[in-house]
Amino acid sequence: MDTLPRETIVDVLEGRLREDILAGRHPAGTLLPPERQLADGYGVTRTTLKHAFGRLVQAGLLETRHGIGTRVRDYARLGGADLLPMLVRHSPDWIGEIFEVRRSIGTLIAERAAARATARDRTALRELLAVVRESEGADAVQLADAEVHRALARATGNRVYVLLTNTLFNAYLPVRTALAGPFTDPGAAYDRLAPLVDAVGRGDGPGARAAAEDYLGATERIMLDGLA
Repeated sequence: MDTLPRETIVDVLEGRLREDILAGRHPAGTLLPPERQLADGYGVTRTTLKHAFGRLVQAGLLETRHGIGTRVRDYARLGGADLLPMLVRHSPDWIGEIFEVRRSIGTLIAERAAARATARDRTALRELLAVVRESEGADAVQLADAEVHRALARATGNRVYVLLTNTLFNAYLPVRTALAGPFTDPGAAYDRLAPLVDAVGRGDGPGARAAAEDYLGATERIMLDGLA
């Protein structure tokens, strides 16, 4: 049995600061109060505060300049897609917007994969699809399904599609237990995905796009019903 992770005071403070920033209690572009004042307000040492600041700087929410202080970054204007996992944990509302991008990107990737997939790509897709049906448990099925989509992105021959696919999965896989509906039945999950893999295997671009639209629409509805 794995040992459960234990939160440190830095973890707790990082979470509090992150929530305060994302909720607008520390608005974008403003300077945070002086470290001593902020540390006293949160009931922590300045050393603890500096560690939490370091994490939030790395996450793209803060920037610190010597002699000026620590400023809240305008993440909506300056941030990248790497912020999505954090934003999803902060607010489930982001899931709907991620699904919208998932549909747009997913159908385009399917069409490109059908046009560009090599024989090796098609073999890999069939093998990964089989794993979906053979997996046991919703979590394993969902992860196997994700690998099929990563392989579709690779089959386009465009590395940017691969990175975009990884970004979308990084955003919602951490909360995947709430999105497990489409993957509770391995056979049904396989049947939803098989037409897409088959169309890519045939090199049928329009067919792959249509199959992707069907797959993405069906799984999205099931996931959103589960969240509701």
